[in-house]
Formats: sequence, C-alpha cells, structure tokens
Amino acid sequence: MSGVAAPSMLRPAVALPFLLVCLIWGSTWWVITGQIGDVPASWSVAWRFVLATPAMFAVALAMGRSLNLGAAGQKLAFFVGVTQFCGNYNFVYRAELHLTSGIVAVMIGLMLVPNTILGRFLLNQVITRRFAFGSVIAIAGIALLLLHEAREAPVQGKVFLGVGFALIAMLCASVSNVMQANEVGQRLPMVSLLAWAMLYGTICNVMIAWFTAGPPVVPASLDYWLGTGYLALFGSVVTFPLYYTLIRQLGAGKAAYNGVAVVVIAMLFSTVLEGYRWTPVAVSGALLSMVGLIVALSARRPAA
Repeated sequence: MSGVAAPSMLRPAVALPFLLVCLIWGSTWWVITGQIGDVPASWSVAWRFVLATPAMFAVALAMGRSLNLGAAGQKLAFFVGVTQFCGNYNFVYRAELHLTSGIVAVMIGLMLVPNTILGRFLLNQVITRRFAFGSVIAIAGIALLLLHEAREAPVQGKVFLGVGFALIAMLCASVSNVMQANEVGQRLPMVSLLAWAMLYGTICNVMIAWFTAGPPVVPASLDYWLGTGYLALFGSVVTFPLYYTLIRQLGAGKAAYNGVAVVVIAMLFSTVLEGYRWTPVAVSGALLSMVGLIVALSARRPAA
C-alpha cells in the first residue's frame, strides 16, 4: 500500500468535483426523458455523442494530452466505447420509455454489485462480508421499488421490459468500468482514452440508429437540442473526466459513493417533474436501497 494518504473528501479540490458530478448526473436522468418519444432513442443517443466526441478531443488537446494510445490502448478504447458509450446508453434510453427516470437511476446505482463480482474474477479484488450483506439489503429495496412501479404502471405499460433494458445497461457500464481499470488503462491519459472511446461509441451508435430506426431523424425543437447539448457537454464531457479522476484520487470505493447521491437527486427530480408517487412500498424500497448501497460501499477499499 502506498505511504501517501488518500485525500479527504472534505477538501474543496475533491468535494467540489464530487458534488458537481452528483448534481449533473442526478439531473441527466430526467433530461433524457425529453430526448425520447418523438425521436427514436437510438438517434438521440447518437446525437448526444456526435456532439460530445469532438468536445472531448478538444479537451484532450487543450490539456496537452497525447492522443497516441498504441495498439493495446486503441483496443481498450474500442471496448469502452462499445460497452459504455453505445450499449449502456442505448439501453438506458430504452429503459426510460417504460420506467420513470428515478427508477432507472436506482437500478444503475446497483452497478457496484456486478462491478465487484467482475473485479473479483478479472482484477483479483476481494468481496467482503459487509459488501455482500449490503448488496442483499439494496436488492431487496430495488425489488420493492419495482413492485411499486408494476402496480402504478398502466396496463399497456411494459415495466418488466424496462427493467430488462436497465439491467443490460447496468451490465454494459459495469464491464466497461472494470476493464478500463486494467493495467493498460492505468497507463493512458484518461481524457485521451475517453475521446477515442466516445469516437468508437459514436460510430456504433450511428450504425445502430440507422439500422433500427432508418435514416437520421433531425428534430427542429430548440428544447430537444438544448437538452442534447446539456447531456453531451455536461453529462458526458465534464463529468466523465472528473469522475475517473476521483476514482484515482479516492479509490473506487469512496468515489462510488457518488452513485448513492446521484440516485437520491434523480429520485427528487422524478418526484417533482414526473409526478412520481411515494407509497409506503416505494418509501420502504428507497430507504432499503440507500441503506444497502451505503453499507456495501463502506466495505470497499482502494486496491493496494
């Protein structure tokens, strides 16, 4: 273990980026709801990263980071692009066609479960009893939230289809998170890796959108493009470098507390803007989810 202590989360240089990422990502779940419906979900994802990709390359160049990743780095960037910026977001947008944004955020917040399981087998990370106990509590909470959603959804609603899409999205993001933490990823400038990954993800997004939804759908609504710009620049270009920097500063365990705060903020947005109804079942599920996530995350420790 390094002799240098991890920086405190109370330091402004750590706390401010942490809070900024929480606030932005917590709001993006609701913003996504305005990107689906009139425009095919696949094209909304594609437009988001068509805007985000050149901005991320510009950030890398402005920071003086090399864009030469080497063969191994390009392979990793392609993998991250396909899983994180293509698979994850395509399924998230589709999940929000059938579930409220807060529920999708809660399900994605449980990503720490597959993260740790994959980390155990791919990165030799240890699974503690506290983590297992917290995960069981959180999963019980998610089950109650989904029970509430199934009761409240209209007859024609496809709640379980939305749940399936959210689970696939979570797994895509989880695989990406674990793989980018391998030895190759640790050697690469984060913004450069993200720039190339977004480029590969954008290419895949355009191909999927064209194949599944036909030629490009270009909406004329100013609100749509303002939302897309927010998701691209703030929800992607600003937050991903900050979040992965936090992982390097704090370790994956403490940085993952971000997921708990994001879920709370997303549920508040869903309550105010989507009319989410808090029944006793929903309240119990939300409390169990938060308690379980906090217990599980408190068991995580930065790798030596």
